[in-house]
Amino acid sequence: MFTIRQLTAAVGEGITPRMVRHYHQIGLLPPPVRSPNNYRLYSDADVQRLQRIVALKQQGFQLSHIKQMLAEQPEATVAADLLPRLQQQYQTVLQHLIKLRQTAIALEGLIGRDRGCQSMQAEAIAQLRLLDAETQTAQSLSAHLWHHLDAAVSNHPENFRESLQYLLPDLAKRSEIEADLLSHLVLACGDVSLANFVHLSQDAIKAARESMQAGCTVVGDVPPVTQILDHTRLTHLGCSWTTLIENPHISNPTDAEQDFWENADWQERMTHLIDGNIWVVGYAPSVLMKLCEAIERQHRPALVIGMPIGFSHAPAAKRRLMQLNVPYLTIEGTLGGGLLAAIALNRLAASLIERPNCHCYLQSS
Repeated sequence: MFTIRQLTAAVGEGITPRMVRHYHQIGLLPPPVRSPNNYRLYSDADVQRLQRIVALKQQGFQLSHIKQMLAEQPEATVAADLLPRLQQQYQTVLQHLIKLRQTAIALEGLIGRDRGCQSMQAEAIAQLRLLDAETQTAQSLSAHLWHHLDAAVSNHPENFRESLQYLLPDLAKRSEIEADLLSHLVLACGDVSLANFVHLSQDAIKAARESMQAGCTVVGDVPPVTQILDHTRLTHLGCSWTTLIENPHISNPTDAEQDFWENADWQERMTHLIDGNIWVVGYAPSVLMKLCEAIERQHRPALVIGMPIGFSHAPAAKRRLMQLNVPYLTIEGTLGGGLLAAIALNRLAASLIERPNCHCYLQSS
């Protein structure tokens, strides 16, 4: 039996005794057994039930809905019937995100204007009051207004640096090289929010610069990734490059995954390429997962740029990578792709050539 503090410690996830008592009050948890000294006591079943509550809450379900779900279904069948409810919840959240994204697009169109377009900026700022993230979307702005605001865009090339100054989150605490890297990743995909999902280990930039100065090999997971690498700059640095899955017909993550699993030669080839090299994984989640397994067996790459696309394996592989004691650069969740992975490597190479004596990245190490 567990005391209430032992219960919360076993469940973790920020659960406190006060929250447990609240769950008792609203009927989410059954009344506890009492000790002779009137302390609350809990069993393994209580731990499991509280873990289910926490998991459902993290998925976005309200407490009243969770209570209904647990009351309607025996504990053994909750997991089996949960998927349709999670799918429904996902679609609800996705629609909300779409609405918010439409609002973000409208805001970007208004405030992300360089000085060449700011002859219309006064009216653009005045239109900000029309936008409420909860109720308004890009459709709130009339086609006439967009036509008026866009009148200046054909008079000059877009100044991306100025636009990013207005739109990017505050990067003042990031090193100069890291801020440059994040800016180029955002420019590559057009999604300003990406900057919040990029994760670098503290030693990632240092490891990249030292290994490229030593003339390491850069390993791409598939040909489309290796082809986008900046071969000119890598040659200047004395670095070589190669491809793990040497199949020129691979054109998407599905092909990469299937080929990697069907051809045992690729997994054998990986073993000989790991140590001391920079890995750029932009397609196959399983390549990143196997790479993590090899690192756990004491293999040591110089740096892992892990940005494969996927909806279950890729996020899991990235989480695993971030738990390892190895320099890494990754993008949280399903975001990523070969273009972003290659651009990350290319900007690290460019910064080494352009700013060989820069040590700003050491300030956050």
